[in-house]
Amino acid sequence: MVKKFAIGVDVGGSHISSVLVDINSGNIVKESLAEVKVDNQASANEILDKWAVAIVETMLFTDRDKLVGIGFAMPGPFDYKKGVALLKNVAKYDSLYGMNIGDELKKRLELPAEMPFRYSNDALSFAIGECWGGKAANYKNVMAITLGTGFGSAFLTNGVPVIDGDLVPEQGYVYNIPYKNGIADDHFSTRWFVDEYKRRTGKICAGVKEIADAVNEDEAAKLLFEDFGCNLANFLSSLLATFNAECLVIGGNISGAYSLFGNTFQEVLKEEKLNVDVVISELMESAAMVGSARLLDDEFWTKMEPLVAKI
Repeated sequence: MVKKFAIGVDVGGSHISSVLVDINSGNIVKESLAEVKVDNQASANEILDKWAVAIVETMLFTDRDKLVGIGFAMPGPFDYKKGVALLKNVAKYDSLYGMNIGDELKKRLELPAEMPFRYSNDALSFAIGECWGGKAANYKNVMAITLGTGFGSAFLTNGVPVIDGDLVPEQGYVYNIPYKNGIADDHFSTRWFVDEYKRRTGKICAGVKEIADAVNEDEAAKLLFEDFGCNLANFLSSLLATFNAECLVIGGNISGAYSLFGNTFQEVLKEEKLNVDVVISELMESAAMVGSARLLDDEFWTKMEPLVAKI
């Protein structure tokens, strides 16, 4: 089999990462990983030039005739079918508004106009990556969540996202579902930990890691994680049951503290009689790049393309 590669790109709020992915296996070429910091308030030219720097660095690890295309995990709002940035008044990348990202980058990368550039959002890309090259590869129905500054989610059947129908919430989004005195995003993100810890103790902390580091000496910190696990399981139970999920993949920075909330999380799932395998992402930041590279697999793209117009 001839080795063919795609480049998977993850566009973050303050950086861009890219890596070479073997399109036949889903394996990454680790030494090709490039990451460049980006000022998201800069001019369009400066942003695009920085993006090009990362991708060029990754391209050094393959012959151009083996490159089948580039996939992007891109934050919204974005026209994922046409590749046009629609970010406006979202405090990042405003200067790219209305630009065709593929056209702009192909000039900088000296790639032919016909080279495929394909796009998906970051949560879907993470989930696709986990179902292709991660721990969820052998399951039929998978729910994937990311716990960090926000609460990302996706549902997949046989590795393909499910974004509508009776079994999933609209677009597969759960962050906006009402929960307690707000929405899910208020309760399953970094700001809940910071705000709730301050409310309970009066102490101000920078983030979840700081609270996690205090668990052995601070009973309030320990209870905070246990409450988080209980709340998260209570919230997810009906979603997992409705989708008949066999596997739940958890990623994002907060997943690193799973040992502190996993027991209460699993206890609630057990009480709800849910038989779901819970796995913590090992790909982590690489998952979105692996998932976006998979968009260049033409067989997979035939299933994905109709969905891209809807996200």
